[in-house]
Amino acid sequence: MRKLNRADVNEPVCLANYQHGHHQWDDITGEDKAQIRQQLQQMQGRRCAYCEGSLDALGSHIEHFRRKGQGHFPQLTFAWCNLFWSCDQADSCGHYKDHGAGTYDVNDLIDPCVDNPDTFFRFRTDGTVNVRADLAAADKHKAEETLRVFNLNPHWGRLRNMRKAAVSAYVSFVDGCTGFSAGELHDFFRDELTAAATLPFFTAIRHVLTEV
Repeated sequence: MRKLNRADVNEPVCLANYQHGHHQWDDITGEDKAQIRQQLQQMQGRRCAYCEGSLDALGSHIEHFRRKGQGHFPQLTFAWCNLFWSCDQADSCGHYKDHGAGTYDVNDLIDPCVDNPDTFFRFRTDGTVNVRADLAAADKHKAEETLRVFNLNPHWGRLRNMRKAAVSAYVSFVDGCTGFSAGELHDFFRDELTAAATLPFFTAIRHVLTEV
């Protein structure tokens, strides 16, 4: 999970055509959903807002951070601030949050457009994710609930293996870094981070190459 900046992206103009109480999400036309996805892509790239996996490889759907169904937050069905682009995997991210996680309070989840996930998590070279040790109790709970509700597999499973594979080449290089000056390593890591910025699981790569 990484920090996203919604302020850098224009709200899809098509959302103004739909109102809670008069329309349902299914009323949005295919053309308008394509426009929404285009704006989400500007904000996220082609990576899941939660796991950072490739949406081309994992499938995708437009995701409501706060659930739109009755008994949840139907008034936010067409709210731009409530929309993300999630992978389409049933065992993690948006689908798991809505259908597998059980009971939770959405206020206990990290919103990547509001919170900075770097404050809460440290991605490791073996694909695991640690909750930072110095967090206050409320923030620790928020980090742990986010990992649980989105099933981001901090210590095992599919996503850990994918993160580990994504960072493996960088880990091998770092392990073999002998004979280079500090300046040479700094320049290399800077160039590698620039080149990797649009790759899946970039946060894991960045944490391997930097001290955060």
